[in-house]
Amino acid sequence: MSAPTPHPSTEGLTPYPVGLLLAGRRVVVVGGGQVAQRRLPALIASGADLHLISPATTPAVQAMADAGELTWHARPYADGDLAGAWYALVATDDPAVNTAVSAEAERERVFCSRSDDASAASAWTPASGRDGGATVAVLTGDPRHSAALRDAVVGGLRDGSLAARSYRTRGAGVALVGGGPGDPDLITVRGRRLLADADVVVADRLAPRELLAELPEHVEVIDAAKIPYGRQMTQEAINQALIDHAKAGKFVVRLKGGDPYVFGRGGEELLACAEAGIPVTVVPGISSSISVPESAGIPVTHRGLTQEFTVVSGHVGPDDPRSVTNWTAVAGMSGTLVLLMAVDKIGAIAAKLVEHGRPADTPVAIVQEGTTAAQRRVDATLATVAAVVEAEGVKPPAVIVVGDVVNVLAAAFQR
Repeated sequence: MSAPTPHPSTEGLTPYPVGLLLAGRRVVVVGGGQVAQRRLPALIASGADLHLISPATTPAVQAMADAGELTWHARPYADGDLAGAWYALVATDDPAVNTAVSAEAERERVFCSRSDDASAASAWTPASGRDGGATVAVLTGDPRHSAALRDAVVGGLRDGSLAARSYRTRGAGVALVGGGPGDPDLITVRGRRLLADADVVVADRLAPRELLAELPEHVEVIDAAKIPYGRQMTQEAINQALIDHAKAGKFVVRLKGGDPYVFGRGGEELLACAEAGIPVTVVPGISSSISVPESAGIPVTHRGLTQEFTVVSGHVGPDDPRSVTNWTAVAGMSGTLVLLMAVDKIGAIAAKLVEHGRPADTPVAIVQEGTTAAQRRVDATLATVAAVVEAEGVKPPAVIVVGDVVNVLAAAFQR
């Protein structure tokens, strides 16, 4: 493979890579536009004593100033502004100003990065990204090529595809990881990172199955499926498996569908581990209560239509003595109702909602296998939903949405 061709203005220049520790040190940024907006968060994260010089800023940059993350000097640049600075970033659209700042930086021996002309700068801003405790910074002389390489390296670290991941070590313990609604791309970056470090994975039936196929051969996978009215691993057995493997010195990931705490028994698992003295990390996941309707063109809230949405478990019916849901109150609310684990109880639930005031013609959508390749949506009303579910052969997992939001985006979503 041939070496990348640098940007013409930087050809022949070879930067010396170094990481600047700027915490508590004066850094001056000249310009408050889009370029500064992109660069400022990393400088803020470094802990620098950050001074922004610009007559105007974008709203996002002003919000950083209002929050006290930087000091905004609302005026044009003036000679002497770099006094005492350790680093300067020039990001205005005025070449004369940029040249003047560069000249002062050269006189004051302040390393200076320019967004308009890298060849006239004394420092280059790399394309950078972070994974865990590592910062990846790429300099090629061509910003687009640098960004592409950065994305490839950071992406490989995050999904575990880079061989270097196998040399990382993590102490024994348990991570409760929300895997999201089903699409493997919807797990969080942190969740995927911890999964790549696992020695043991205790996986739910609704956890993204494709993620398990990516695990190295040495990783032990324990099936903790809870199939409705079928085979299942008891919660007590799951808790004990987490504890036993962690006590054996393993790093255990409890991979769950959706979010660990949204009808996921994550709290029970955390309490069991804590009682056994096992350290636990909790990684939130994208809940199916929001993401599955969204994937089917349904916003759970919509301005001017609803100001609330309620998520209810339907695994026990409204007339079941084990139910602790106030169905009368739920029926009386005007907002969106999202039902999880309710396919086989939807007839009783719909009847109870109508009995306590919800109109029988209220729109209902059932989204089966949401966010996966098998996703399908079935529409009905409260009056017809029980018959429609039976006629269409709807099976779990499915999310049921009740309310006017069901149809608000229908025309646009079908284009």
